[in-house]
Amino acid sequence: MGYKIFPPKKDLLSELIEKVNGKTKPVGALGRLEQIAIQIGLIQQSLSPVLNKPYILVFAGDHGIAREGVSAYPQAVTHQMVNNFLSGKAAINVFARQNAIGLKVIDAGVNYDFDPHVLLTRHKVDYGTRSFLHEKAMTKEQLQQALDYGEVAVDEIKSLGANIVGFGEMGIGNTASASMIMSRICGLELIHCVGRGTGLNDVQLQNKFGVLRAALDRHADVTDPLEVLQTFGGYEIAQMCGAMLRAAELQMVLLIDGFIATAAFLVAQQLCPAIKAYSVLCHQSEEKGHQQMVDFLKMKPLINLNMRLGEGTGCAVAYPIVNSAITFFNEMASFTEAGVSNRIDQ
Repeated sequence: MGYKIFPPKKDLLSELIEKVNGKTKPVGALGRLEQIAIQIGLIQQSLSPVLNKPYILVFAGDHGIAREGVSAYPQAVTHQMVNNFLSGKAAINVFARQNAIGLKVIDAGVNYDFDPHVLLTRHKVDYGTRSFLHEKAMTKEQLQQALDYGEVAVDEIKSLGANIVGFGEMGIGNTASASMIMSRICGLELIHCVGRGTGLNDVQLQNKFGVLRAALDRHADVTDPLEVLQTFGGYEIAQMCGAMLRAAELQMVLLIDGFIATAAFLVAQQLCPAIKAYSVLCHQSEEKGHQQMVDFLKMKPLINLNMRLGEGTGCAVAYPIVNSAITFFNEMASFTEAGVSNRIDQ
């Protein structure tokens, strides 16, 4: 561990606000765009911030808890969907291409051996986690390896010139994992955390709740954030957590996707609260529990399109808005430049 994440210095804050307010518009008229421009200016310590080579990292892993019937889909869908990513035909591929975002797919712990592919990074810790109904999902050593792999993934795109990164995931059973992390980190009753995930019917949802209730009771003494991640997490969630921490340490802009990615972020911000200053919650997920996560973090998602797909799709769809914030900040004329009269304050 030992991440060195500090809040951005506020030395430029007044100048950033002055630049925003000096644009040819009423003060505050561009709303969240103004806030994002100022946030990224502080992150980059620049009055002319730029977004370079955006990437989305999609982490994939299988979950032992999936064997307990907590998903409407079989575990094989994890590797099948990863192959869909590699074929370039999934939603995240479409949105990433549309917005000129680089994409890397990371095998964090899928129960499958993939053929080599230009989009694929093999960071497999194991062929899926254990079932946390019966034991901890991973060992301490496996958790550390996953965190380390997450750091490496970010270092690789940073070396390519990226200064903004989004986080996505794929893993059958990972809404169950995220619900457990949420319950423990946020201190919420499980009933507020468990949703239908991939589309469970009422009977399946009741089974999922019963399984998770039993698992929560089994691990009743687990409260430390890292132990929560070790006990209930997936390898993709753990690698996302490590990647988020490393990205903030490198003073990159973090784009956080929906329910699963926010669960990883919950752990990351418990370890290093300053990470929030580098992060944008991209969208409000339709998955039950995400609003409570958002409330706990005291952060505001950028958009709400009733999405709940994962894969980093919320990051890809929200990225043009973030880019718009930087574009207006750098290219929109000021009142002085445009020869437009500013407001009269009496």
